[in-house]
Amino acid sequence: MLNYLLSMQNKLLFVGLLVSLLLSMNLEAQVVGSNHTNYTEADTLRGSLRPERSNYDVTKYHLDLKVNPEARSIAGSNAIHFKVLGSLPVMQLDLFENMQIDSIVHQNANLEYTRKYNAVFVNFEEALKEKTSDSIKFYYHGNPIVAKNAPWDGGFVWDTDEDGNPWVGVAVQGTGASLWYPNKDHQSDEPDAAQIDIAVPNGLMNVSNGRFLGKEELKDGYTKWKWAVKSPINNYNIMINIGNYTHFSDKFKDLDLDYYVLPYNLDKAKEQFEEVQDMMACFYEKMGPYPFEEDGFKLVETPYLGMEHQSAVAYGNEYMKGYLGNDLSGTGIGLLWDYIIIHESGHEWYGNSITAKDIADMWIQEGFTSYTESIYVECRWGKEKAQEYLKGTRRGISNNNTIIGDYGINSEGSGDMYFKGANLLNMIRSIYDDDELWWNTLRDYTSTYRHKTITTEDTEAFFDKATTVDLKPVFDQYLRHSALPILQLKQGDDHFQYRWKADVINFSMPVDVFIDEEEIRLDATSDWQRFETGEELDEVILNDLDFYVRVEKIRNCCFGVN
Repeated sequence: MLNYLLSMQNKLLFVGLLVSLLLSMNLEAQVVGSNHTNYTEADTLRGSLRPERSNYDVTKYHLDLKVNPEARSIAGSNAIHFKVLGSLPVMQLDLFENMQIDSIVHQNANLEYTRKYNAVFVNFEEALKEKTSDSIKFYYHGNPIVAKNAPWDGGFVWDTDEDGNPWVGVAVQGTGASLWYPNKDHQSDEPDAAQIDIAVPNGLMNVSNGRFLGKEELKDGYTKWKWAVKSPINNYNIMINIGNYTHFSDKFKDLDLDYYVLPYNLDKAKEQFEEVQDMMACFYEKMGPYPFEEDGFKLVETPYLGMEHQSAVAYGNEYMKGYLGNDLSGTGIGLLWDYIIIHESGHEWYGNSITAKDIADMWIQEGFTSYTESIYVECRWGKEKAQEYLKGTRRGISNNNTIIGDYGINSEGSGDMYFKGANLLNMIRSIYDDDELWWNTLRDYTSTYRHKTITTEDTEAFFDKATTVDLKPVFDQYLRHSALPILQLKQGDDHFQYRWKADVINFSMPVDVFIDEEEIRLDATSDWQRFETGEELDEVILNDLDFYVRVEKIRNCCFGVN
C-alpha cells in the first residue's frame, strides 16, 4: 500500500509538471520526436526500405512467449509468415541488440545470421524465390528495455497493483516493437493477422489484441493466454497486458465491447466506460463504422497513461475527466470528457486502420486523431464548443519545426503534428464552407484507406479533389514549413489591401474576416488586393475559430501583429 501511495503521489507531481511544460512548450502526448540531422547508420537501417526488407511482405506473426515478472524477462519465439516479392537471399528483421537470439529456424534447419545495431540479417542457403510463401521461427530471450516514463519513452512497465500483484504493460510507439519481439519494424508492412500466446504466472491474466482463444495450464506454475487478431495490425500495436484483471462487457450495435480492469476499480470503470457508448455513436456517424469489428473493442487498464493498441486500447487515466484531471485546451471543455478514452480510441480509425507508411508522416495518425477529440465535442456539445476547444489547444503549438519529418531514416516530425494537425483539418473544413461536403469527404477518406498504409501525398490529393479550392499550397505551408502564414492588411483612405506572406511561393488561401460584424470571405493570394470599405483596420477581425493564421495590420507609420 505504501508503494502504491508513493506511486500516486509521484504521478500527481508529474501531472503538475507536465501541464506546466505543455503550456510553455508543445504537446507531444505519446512519443517525443522532432526533426534533426544527426542521423546514424542505425537510423537508416531502421527507417529505410532496401531489398532485404522490401522483397518480402509479412502475412502473420505468431508470438509464443513466457513472461517472468520477477526476473523482468521474456523468452520464447515468433513464427514469421511472409510472401516473397523478389529474390530474397538475405532478410532483414529487427530486434534490439540487448535481446539474445537463441536460433532462427527455416525448414527444420538453423539459419546463419549477422547483427548490426538493432538489425538482424538472416541468410538463406538458397535465395527464396519470388511469388512463394514461406516462414521462419525466431527463438530469443532477454530482459527488454524498461520504460522510464511510458508512454513517452518505449519499454516495459513492471509495476504492482494496490494489492501487490504484478502489473505489466508495454508501450513502444516510435521506439519500435523490435524492443521486445523480432519483426520487420517498419510501418509500411503490417501483418494481415497475428496470434499472441503469452504464458504468465498462475493467478495472473494476459490480455492482448483481438479475440480470446482460451487458456492452457502449463503445470509449471504458468498459464498460457491465447489471443488472435484477424485484421492487419501495426507492429507497435501488438501488445501484452498482464495483471490480476477482472472482466465485464457491453455491446454497441453489433460491436463487442470488453473491459479489463483491476478488481478494486470495477465500479469506477463501469461508470467511466459508459462514455464509450456516446463515443461510438459519434464516431460511427462522423467517421464511419469501427474498423475492427471482427476483433472487437477493448479498454484495458494499464500502469501507464494510455496508448492506441489496436482492439486493446490501453487506459490509465485514473478514471478522471480530462487529461489526468487537466484540460489541455485551457477552455474547460476538455474537462467534460475522458481524454484517454476518446483520443486513444480515435486512433482505431486514424493510426490503426489508416497508418502512415513512414513515421515522417505521423501527422496522418496524430493530427487526425487529435481532430477526433473535437468531433466528439461537437457531437455532445455543438460545433462552437468544438472549435473553441481546438482554438484552446493552439497554446500547445510551438510553430518552430515542421510537422513532417525526414523520410527513410525513422524520423518523426514535430510534436505540433497533434494540435496543429487538428487545427489544419478544422481550417480545411472551413475552406470547404460546406459541412455536408466535409463530413462526406472525411467518411469517404476513412473508408477508402481502411486497413491501408498511406502517405501525406495520398491525404493531400484526397481532400484537394473534393473542392474547387486549390489546397496544395495550404498543406504545403502547414506541413512542410514551421511558420504560420501571415495575412497582411494595409490601411487605405476608403479601403484596405490584403495579401498573404508565407514560405510557399504564390501562396493562396481563402480566409474569413468580420467587418462590422458581417462575415466576409477574402480570396487572398500573395498579391495585394483591394477591399472597399470605410471601416478602419481595427474593425477587420479574423474569424479565428475557423482559421489558424497570423494577422499583420500595416498602417501609415507602423504595423502590428496579432
